[in-house]
Amino acid sequence: MMRGALALLLGMEDDIEVVAQVSTGDAIVAEALLRRPDVALLDIELPGISGLDAAAELREQAPDCRVLILTTFGRPGYLRRAMEAGAAGFLVKDGPVEELAQAIRRVLTGETVVDPALAAAALSAGPNPLTARECDVLKASADGATVADIAGRLHLSESTVRNYLSSAIGKTGTRNRAEAVREARQQGWL
Repeated sequence: MMRGALALLLGMEDDIEVVAQVSTGDAIVAEALLRRPDVALLDIELPGISGLDAAAELREQAPDCRVLILTTFGRPGYLRRAMEAGAAGFLVKDGPVEELAQAIRRVLTGETVVDPALAAAALSAGPNPLTARECDVLKASADGATVADIAGRLHLSESTVRNYLSSAIGKTGTRNRAEAVREARQQGWL
């Protein structure tokens, strides 16, 4: 419903044409390759692959398509990850549609558009302290998997998994892996 309403509102702009809408992250790249949009407006949390993963794939497979992330998840870690994935903009959903339309126009001219409050928060938050492998292990542990399950899933030894979990717990300043997962998600690192 939200996607349809947003498409309808953007379609009312004289210089913006909505050429496609997809309901899953897995469909984004294929649709972009078929329709060749100038801008892809993506959310972060989608069924299938995330909007951040789709942005990285678009950068590789459809480099002429600029990506603008529009999300309710205005977290510094997500902003950083979006920029690393090649997004040209990052806005939170609480602004008026006129600002979104203007952001789309600015992204088309080559500008980078970022919500100012989120940009300030991202600068003060600093980088993600977790390594890619620590993030992998935390993600794998999020469903309550045992160390043995995680080791099997990620093709690691159990002692290596314990080391990564211990390191992630220390870096997040938490007491256990469930808290570490929660904190890493809250910061937008996972």
